[in-house]
Amino acid sequence: MSSDSALLSLPDNPVIVGFGGVGVDLLATVESFPKPDTKNRTTQFKVQGGGNTGNALTCAARLGLKPRIISKVANDAQGRVLIEELEAEGVDTSSFVVSKEGTTPFSYIIIDNHTKTRTCIFTEGYPTMVPEDLSRAKLLSALNGARVAYFDVRMPATALVIAREAFRQNISILVDAERPREGLNDLLDLADYAVCSEKFPQTWTEASSIPRALVSILLRLPRLKFVIATLGKDGCIMLQKCADEGSHLEEVDVDNSMKSLTMRKDDSTTMPTCVASNVTKFRADGIGSVCGRLYFGTSEKIPPSELIDTTGAGDAFVGAVLYAICANFSPEKMLPFASHVAAAQCRAIGARSGLPYRTDPYLASFIN
Repeated sequence: MSSDSALLSLPDNPVIVGFGGVGVDLLATVESFPKPDTKNRTTQFKVQGGGNTGNALTCAARLGLKPRIISKVANDAQGRVLIEELEAEGVDTSSFVVSKEGTTPFSYIIIDNHTKTRTCIFTEGYPTMVPEDLSRAKLLSALNGARVAYFDVRMPATALVIAREAFRQNISILVDAERPREGLNDLLDLADYAVCSEKFPQTWTEASSIPRALVSILLRLPRLKFVIATLGKDGCIMLQKCADEGSHLEEVDVDNSMKSLTMRKDDSTTMPTCVASNVTKFRADGIGSVCGRLYFGTSEKIPPSELIDTTGAGDAFVGAVLYAICANFSPEKMLPFASHVAAAQCRAIGARSGLPYRTDPYLASFIN
């Protein structure tokens, strides 16, 4: 394989735009999470850019996309460093709003070296971004030629203005549904794709299981092409909507189908895998049925000695999904790819240090 071919392919249209949270992470690794009213020493400390949108689009940039971010920071030391870091990664920050006064968002993140868990303490920046901060000319420039628009549901009034314009321009919309937030439902109504945290589907739908919740989500949101629920070390579940092929399709219980898929997973490999159902009408009693395909993706088995920090793993997964959409990956390729990228991130401290580049041999198994 030549050096040129040993790269992820560049999509025909690599331009994406994201709106939402950016900030600075102050990451402290400790031997164990501190008890109240005690003093602890860090074993490692790092200051790095953060925020869902900043992390996901940094990941996408390293994979070869050309991201543009719309967001707001203050004209303070943290804001200037944040923008410089994004620009060094190849992220277009020309649509940022920089407030003369105020504070750039930041988070304290405590990483427990024993349990490999992290605790985040977030401080919101101010003044927050409002629609009046974004001129129409700047908005149109940011969206010009974009393949996908990403939203993490921060600053909802401004997010909806941007999403409605993206919708008018037929730009695909991906919503990162981490938890119920103000403005989320309006954004989901416009979305083509949704990536959810493990708890979100059942919280939002009140369904008794994640598969049943995914059926409910697709029925509530007829524009959605697929919805993914990430499960951390347990992998992910995806329900993809398919055209109804007629009454000949048998209705099957979605929970039973999910159990069948999990029984087919390959436990012999450490690499992430994906198993898929046939096109089927999935039934959730009391909710309804939807025609689609169900996918179960496993996570990568990371050796304990290599697992450093899970901060930003979900953002890395989303960044890889953005790349996969632009590169027209099949779901069977997209889910293992996104899990593989997220696993790379877990091998370094912070949300960005471990993100792989397009040239990284780590991604060789996903090269066309």
